[in-house]
Amino acid sequence: MNRVAALILRIFRQFLHDKRTIAMMFVAPLVILTLMSLVFDGEPDEPSLLVVDAPATVAERLEAAGAEATSASAAEAAEALAAGEVDAALSFAGGRPRVALEGSDPAKSRAALLLIGEALAGAGAGASGASFAPEVEYVHGSASSVPFDWFGPVLIGVFAFFFVFLIAGIAFLRERTGGTLERLLVSPLRRGEIVLGYVIGFGLFTLLQAGLIAWFAVDILDMVLVGSFGYVLLITALLALAALTLGVFLSTYAANEFQMIQFIPIVIVPQIFFCGLFPLETIHPALRWISHVIPLTYGADALREVMVRGGGWSDIAVDVFALLGFALLFMAANAMALRKYRKT
Repeated sequence: MNRVAALILRIFRQFLHDKRTIAMMFVAPLVILTLMSLVFDGEPDEPSLLVVDAPATVAERLEAAGAEATSASAAEAAEALAAGEVDAALSFAGGRPRVALEGSDPAKSRAALLLIGEALAGAGAGASGASFAPEVEYVHGSASSVPFDWFGPVLIGVFAFFFVFLIAGIAFLRERTGGTLERLLVSPLRRGEIVLGYVIGFGLFTLLQAGLIAWFAVDILDMVLVGSFGYVLLITALLALAALTLGVFLSTYAANEFQMIQFIPIVIVPQIFFCGLFPLETIHPALRWISHVIPLTYGADALREVMVRGGGWSDIAVDVFALLGFALLFMAANAMALRKYRKT
């Protein structure tokens, strides 16, 4: 019994001396639960609508239903739909309602149709004998679009980022603990050259993984792809490069593989919450800024723009340069982190 008690005491002491493990066990779950509460406990995301020459009764019914309905001209409505600024536009041609849906998010399209249908049914127009079954058209997608068409591109980015981050971090950690990095640090190579060599070496396999994920999602799983597959490869590769450089950077502060895995609740989970997988409009306003400082947001936005909306270079250029900037920033951070092993 004394031997068992000694073993229990040793385990307790081991945990008490490992503050990071204690934090992961007791603090991280509370932080993640708080984030989930703030993400899912926001106001419902009502579809945004434009009305063009609609009867006053219809506009009143839309407002009474809680829809964001704004009057606009036909040209303004077409421009807003093309830019993805609104979810639907309701207009009347020859007395018959016509609904134009942005269509990239099937859930918002269905919500918009439901609100418009209720407004038309209760507007009292049926008394005139006119047909109030609206004519529906889609700017993106179609009536057969499913929610996975909207979530799928984000999941490509999430899985590419997660696995590259984890594998690259553990691989670089083994380079350090195995003595390989120490031998390189005593060589004439500069810190920047060491980082560049590791990034290119690991990056070749990272690019292969990114290409495999993108190909499998589009050709095997038959995810919707309206735009260029080349852009999908480019975005996935840059997202994987950002994950690679971030994983290598954080592995510098891990003593073993278990500590590397401990970074997942801190680095990966918040990015999943704030990258756009869940509507940002429903997230607490005080936390929305997080979406602008994480690479996964830009990767998810670009993948959706290409795969769902068929966007070109002008539509994804900002996201592409943002991902490249994150990768360069993390590479510079890697070079700085190696200073604790060597000064030059």
